[in-house]
Amino acid sequence: MKITHVPARFPEIDIARGVAVVMMVVFHTAFDLRFLDIAPVNVYTGFFRLLALSTAGLFLFLVGISLSISSAYAGTRLTRRQFLMKYLIRGAFIFALGLGITVVTWIFIPGMFVRFGILHLIGLAVMISPLYSRYSWQNLLLGAIFIALGPVVAGIRGSSWLLWSGIHPPAFASVDYTPIFPWMGVVLIGVFMGSVLYPLGNRRPGLSTLSFAPLEFLGRHSLLIYLVHQPVIIAALLLIFSGSTGVPFTVPWA
Repeated sequence: MKITHVPARFPEIDIARGVAVVMMVVFHTAFDLRFLDIAPVNVYTGFFRLLALSTAGLFLFLVGISLSISSAYAGTRLTRRQFLMKYLIRGAFIFALGLGITVVTWIFIPGMFVRFGILHLIGLAVMISPLYSRYSWQNLLLGAIFIALGPVVAGIRGSSWLLWSGIHPPAFASVDYTPIFPWMGVVLIGVFMGSVLYPLGNRRPGLSTLSFAPLEFLGRHSLLIYLVHQPVIIAALLLIFSGSTGVPFTVPWA
């Protein structure tokens, strides 16, 4: 079936995603200051720990909202096969980018390389979204279950092949670990909120709109910024603090 209309972007979603980008850059700047041994910033407790969790949560929540809107639109205009292929291909592309992050981090920080990070999770969530994106309150319930089981699964020790689930070996360490328990739950709750705020892919009447061009720009290019921001931050810090760096540290995940 031919698509004859492309839905407009919702600026408030781009703004929220832009806020998440700013939060990400702030956290990773603090993280790199500690990682490069430039400044003793505590990024694993307190404010920066909360910032890291909030940033990941906001990104994944917005993934869910966007999936709800996109699937509501595509579901009425595509055949079932086209619908499945659309999300399979899109999700596989994002997952492949995650594998690229895996390779790069394995080369540069083999002791803490990314094996199942946020791009892996987003890619998987998009690929399997036809299974859940058409539902509403069911996603709220299932999302709550995923989140509630997160600490339970995290306490289980097992093979590295189960890292995607939240089960991990005792000595596992990574600079980015975003397993489906609990993080898939945030995506599912986002899908639920998308069905409430944007029923059938349309903004609910009375829902106020926002506009702020700089954040909208960041939100529209969040994937590209995610891919390039860390090399840029690290290069900038090394230039600014040349001669001040020490040996990177490692932090095991509990």
